[in-house]
Amino acid sequence: MLKNMMEDHQKSLDFLSNQVRELTNKVLLLNAEVLKKHTDPFLNRPIQTHGFDCTDVKDNFGTNSKTPSGIYIIQPEGTHFPFEAFCDMDYRGGGWTVLQKRIDGTIDFQRTWLDYMDGFGELSGEFWLGLKKTFCILNQKNTSFMLNIALEAEDGSSAYATYDNFWIEDEKTAFIMHVGRYFGTAGDAIRGNRKEDNQNAVPFSTYDVDNDNCYPSCFVNGTKVASCSQHKSRSGWWFSQCGLANLNGVHRVTRGVDISGIQWDTWIENNKTIKIKSASMKIKRTHYPFYK
Repeated sequence: MLKNMMEDHQKSLDFLSNQVRELTNKVLLLNAEVLKKHTDPFLNRPIQTHGFDCTDVKDNFGTNSKTPSGIYIIQPEGTHFPFEAFCDMDYRGGGWTVLQKRIDGTIDFQRTWLDYMDGFGELSGEFWLGLKKTFCILNQKNTSFMLNIALEAEDGSSAYATYDNFWIEDEKTAFIMHVGRYFGTAGDAIRGNRKEDNQNAVPFSTYDVDNDNCYPSCFVNGTKVASCSQHKSRSGWWFSQCGLANLNGVHRVTRGVDISGIQWDTWIENNKTIKIKSASMKIKRTHYPFYK
């Protein structure tokens, strides 16, 4: 009889624990939903935030229960303004701040320099977080970040590319990108196969602000090119003559057009470059300086 009472008591405790966990998750998401309606990254007023970035959010709220994926308010250390970010808490251990996401072609990525600086799209769907916000996250003191690029093909197969020590420079240098060691299954498209393919340590370009290495022109597959962004359907990327990677090209699958599209040309099967349907860019801390 005592054993039955103990078992019933434990079941009650387990039930209550689950209820508390569910309520905690609901409060987190509800709080984020309420705050995002009042959040302006350029508005100088105090706003409650969930953490410095999505890794910090996971560390703050993930100790007693699983932190759900969703939109959170973050404020990187050393910055004065909070902003919204989508946190992926399900992919490879969670704690990923999503910088870019392509799904179905509903958002136009043929944008100006200002758009790519400030960000565009919907955090719940397709979006580009923005170079200024990305810089703030990556340049926190005593932190380093890894970059993960997840790709899905038209046939449903998937691949990824991960780089450690990922960071970008500030606006004065046109947000020059730096990546460390590569590992993954999609190939190292950022460095490419030839010297002229290498997009590491090059600035960002758009069709209205050209910072690529095609000056006055370069040749891409035998075609004379004056602007990589113009050549790649006016998309923004870290182009270099013009390179093998461009995750911001036109969404070929839904637009029904036979152009360069979303590009990661080191992902090859049967000697053919894979046609990409969806892609995302995520960052996660590899060093944790903030102790509780």
